Amino acid sequence: MRRLLAAIPPLLLLSACGLNGTDGDTDKDETAASSDRAGADSMASNDPAPGKQADVDVPDAEPRPMMQAQVVLERLGFGPGVIDGQSGLSTTNALTAFQEANGLQVTGELDEASRQALSRWGNIQATRVVTIPQEWGSVRYQPIPDDPAAQAKMEQLGYESLDEALAERFHTTVEVLRQLNPGGQPAGAAGTRTASPAPVSPTPSGSASATPAPMFRAGQQVRVPNIGADQIDPASVDNPDWLRTLASLGVGTRQPDVARIVVDKSGGWLKAYDESDKLVAAFTVSSGSEHDPLPLGDWGVKGVAYNPRFSYDPELFWDVPDSQEEQDLPPGPNGSVGVVWIDLTKEHYGIHGTPAPETIGRAQSHGCVRLTNWDAARLAQMVSGSTKVLFQA
Repeated sequence: MRRLLAAIPPLLLLSACGLNGTDGDTDKDETAASSDRAGADSMASNDPAPGKQADVDVPDAEPRPMMQAQVVLERLGFGPGVIDGQSGLSTTNALTAFQEANGLQVTGELDEASRQALSRWGNIQATRVVTIPQEWGSVRYQPIPDDPAAQAKMEQLGYESLDEALAERFHTTVEVLRQLNPGGQPAGAAGTRTASPAPVSPTPSGSASATPAPMFRAGQQVRVPNIGADQIDPASVDNPDWLRTLASLGVGTRQPDVARIVVDKSGGWLKAYDESDKLVAAFTVSSGSEHDPLPLGDWGVKGVAYNPRFSYDPELFWDVPDSQEEQDLPPGPNGSVGVVWIDLTKEHYGIHGTPAPETIGRAQSHGCVRLTNWDAARLAQMVSGSTKVLFQA
């Protein structure tokens, strides 16, 4: 991890990026990285040697070829966004980047040539079974109010439930985790067959919808997407809070250095190139809107703010009444800009995370470039003060 970045004030005043929803983080001390597996938590990946098959205690109930491709693509730096085993914009962008980087015909599809190229990692399973750490049971999860004034009174905009924290740790959604664990047991375990409907908690009369009751708990075995690249070298990270954030996101510290970033508005993607102009990473993004268009042109990276606070000024947002008061919002993965803010030379603009990963590539932003928290955390470790940034239509 390069340390050539200017310091960024912990309080961000952003004119182009605003609240895009809240969802909920564990108390930060509870997600501390353990030292037994290269700094990662006890659920870190443990891949078989090349050419060897994984030692699987509970085989999956089905092969899940698309999810297997997604986890391999993500390990290689071509992020498919939310890992769900489905073909969509983020997976298409990931396949397109993989094909470009490997000299294949660019189709954006999991065609035969791409299958053959990805078969090198055929011994990487689509899913694995992990045990949720016991310490997750002592974390205080709490709902996050919609009102910014109420949010400002909180210490952290963290996860609202263990289920949500688990989903972000494995780069997926709670719904996918429920499908992988029918009846609360890993798919393929004795007694499991097909995914059952998610249980719901009672809701007051007149409520818009029912909220699924928590399914997961500390100490429980669960099947999760087999994400990798999550090994952490504590010695490479100066900021202990950021180290804990990386562990909570399943994001490792071994990331390539990038000299150039290109964000394409129409394609909804971000590509990162190293000093030899080799494509080394790609992610799906949300960027700009009719009211707050992406500022096209050449820019640079001024610095990075980790777990930033957010200065909420209603006068800076077209869709927020000016009558609301300014607020100093606390940090957290479900904060306005997620876990990280990559500050650009274009004033008030940056690249950042989000509290709603399922919206990336689907919803518009307030002018900035928005990624999933885990992709933003990876990118933040790739950039330096010399990284060039191009925003194109």
